[in-house]
Amino acid sequence: MHSHEATDIDHQRTTMDKADVVGMWVTGDGHIRQELRADGRYHEARGSRRSAYTGRYTVTGNHLDYVDDLGFTATGDIRDGVLYHEHLVLYREDRAS
Repeated sequence: MHSHEATDIDHQRTTMDKADVVGMWVTGDGHIRQELRADGRYHEARGSRRSAYTGRYTVTGNHLDYVDDLGFTATGDIRDGVLYHEHLVLYREDRAS
């Protein structure tokens, strides 16, 4: 394998696009559910509050930048299939369920 091929493969493993993050992400206790939509919008439910936070997000590599509809900002990173969003740890909800 040529060195540029290894670099291309490493880049593919560490870079995500919006399609890789779209779906429902949930905390271990199920209290917080964050839906990342294909149109770049998100909806976050907390307990019985269905849309506690709404806004938009962008993806750069494995990093997410959020801006909610009130102007607040937050960040997140996906590592090993887990979304670390500020102080939260969210897991991808099984799409088959």
